[in-house]
Amino acid sequence: MSDATYRFALPNLYAAQAHKEVTHNEALLRIDGLLHCAVQSSLQTPPLVSATDAGKMWLIDDVPSGEWAERGKMVAYWTGTAWRYFSPQDGMEIWHRENNSLLRYTDG
Repeated sequence: MSDATYRFALPNLYAAQAHKEVTHNEALLRIDGLLHCAVQSSLQTPPLVSATDAGKMWLIDDVPSGEWAERGKMVAYWTGTAWRYFSPQDGMEIWHRENNSLLRYTDG
């Protein structure tokens, strides 16, 4: 058994694992971001965010800079204290709030 699920890298629990709540909470956070995914907009650099922006997500442009460098075409999820990054999978749909449009990720 691998350490994570195959498509979205949700962390797996193990019988003798210590601090299972950390792994479980990480999986819930990822599910929260990926289930009915909706991004605020597409950006090259991280927006100025605070704790009140927790749960908001952005689509990272092709050639990002700053803290998002080398994370092009990923989805950035703000947890209120840190960024989490998701790699879209073929067939994944993302609601783009700024453009009021539905995006579908296909063929990488």
